[in-house]
Amino acid sequence: MSAGHACVDVYQGAVAALVPFLVSERAYGYAAASGIVLAASLLSSVVQPLFGVLADRRPMPWLIPLSTAAAGVGVALVGADAGYPATVAAVALSGLGVAAYHPAAARLVRTALGGGSGHSAMSWFALGGNIGFACAPLLVFAALSVPGAAGWWLLVLPAALGAFLNRPPAAARRRGGSVAPGATAQEA
Repeated sequence: MSAGHACVDVYQGAVAALVPFLVSERAYGYAAASGIVLAASLLSSVVQPLFGVLADRRPMPWLIPLSTAAAGVGVALVGADAGYPATVAAVALSGLGVAAYHPAAARLVRTALGGGSGHSAMSWFALGGNIGFACAPLLVFAALSVPGAAGWWLLVLPAALGAFLNRPPAAARRRGGSVAPGATAQEA
């Protein structure tokens, strides 16, 4: 789950890393660039409590890989260069994916611990997200070093890996997101 978390949070850092490119290559001004960062920040953080309410009410293990994919595809679609509104919409999709991921994934980590304290497990989970965020500039640099659309689609690779890593354990899928008490996500 920690590695999967890294694959999602890389997209939070990717938006900020893309700003210099958007300013220099698309001639976005300061206000336009700030609007893109605002869209990503608002949707990845302010909307997250709404997904938390949903995750509190019912398990949604299917949302974990789906939100991971949305985060990656959104950032990759920035490369389509279909204009400023489309860029904001792509970043918004990514932010929405990031927001949807966290409550559902945290619920899975918590239930995999069987209701125990799990502070160290949650710390490892959080560390994965921080590593992903920190690696984002490297990912963006690598992707933008490849000419054409192929470079932009390289940005989807962490999402593909994350969707694979973040697929709920078979037992959680059968029980709607809960893992047997005392079982880890790997054991389930």
